[in-house]
Amino acid sequence: MKLQVLAALAAMVALSSCQTSGRTVELPGGVMPEDERAAQQREPNFVDRMLGNDRRPNVGPCPLMGVLYDNARLVQFAQPGVERYANVAWTGEMQGIRGLCRYVGEDPIRMSIEVDMAFGRGPAAAEEERRTYRYWVAVARRGRAPIAKEYFDVDVRFARGESVVTRTEEINTIEIPRANAEISGENFEILVGFELTPEQVQFNRDGRRFRVNAPEATPSGT
Repeated sequence: MKLQVLAALAAMVALSSCQTSGRTVELPGGVMPEDERAAQQREPNFVDRMLGNDRRPNVGPCPLMGVLYDNARLVQFAQPGVERYANVAWTGEMQGIRGLCRYVGEDPIRMSIEVDMAFGRGPAAAEEERRTYRYWVAVARRGRAPIAKEYFDVDVRFARGESVVTRTEEINTIEIPRANAEISGENFEILVGFELTPEQVQFNRDGRRFRVNAPEATPSGT
């Protein structure tokens, strides 16, 4: 089936190359300015969509992207309730998020994002070299509860003697339906955060933190 499609496309390209428009002046790229504007404005046909030649601009801005403060950091103690640096087993921190979106006409908003994270192995992790972290990505109406939420696992391995590992997680499958063409991306937001216990959430809300790459630390705000 793929060969038949490619053959049909090749025949169409060959026919189009035989046609002449009477123009003898060729600009860089071989496209006249008025043709370029027309290509950006017209609805792409079947061949355009197959070749990825839909050059129309987005009809609106991308959704806001951010890290939920309460879930931006993870600190796991070996012994619950003992909040000392020597008792820190694992840490995690969301360091940034960025992404791209694409939507034209009445199409849904399709997004891909990248999330930068840092993971730490504390003094109480003993000889363990592997830890699985769980985080989530949520789609919400601006300032409202999430309308969709999905969980992901990150399997982190620490080399011998290594205490900090950085990773960039890629999510390429976010799709946000729109009720009509008037709904733009600014009506939505993409939020990310670690899956935490209520105690870990409260730890973050209180502004306390430990950094594994510090030789000794005391939680701020205490």
